[in-house]
Amino acid sequence: MADPTILAPLALLLKNRLTVIADHELRDRDPAAHLEALKAAFEAIQREHETLKGKISPRLEHFLSGGSYDKALAFIEQGTGNCS
Repeated sequence: MADPTILAPLALLLKNRLTVIADHELRDRDPAAHLEALKAAFEAIQREHETLKGKISPRLEHFLSGGSYDKALAFIEQGTGNCS
């Protein structure tokens, strides 16, 4: 079993992604900036995913590889994401 603290940065990045998605004020005011923020959130998640390969459960790996970020966050929050 991996150290559960290794998933904390990923969970924060996944939550940040949701915050960016929910920022309708930015989206309405500056669609280009909103798109850039979404891209930055996605890229940060991808980078963190790369650092975690081989250290996370196959199911969490599946969610991240498939872009199922809401499922990945739920999996982490259930405390099941750190089983190798």
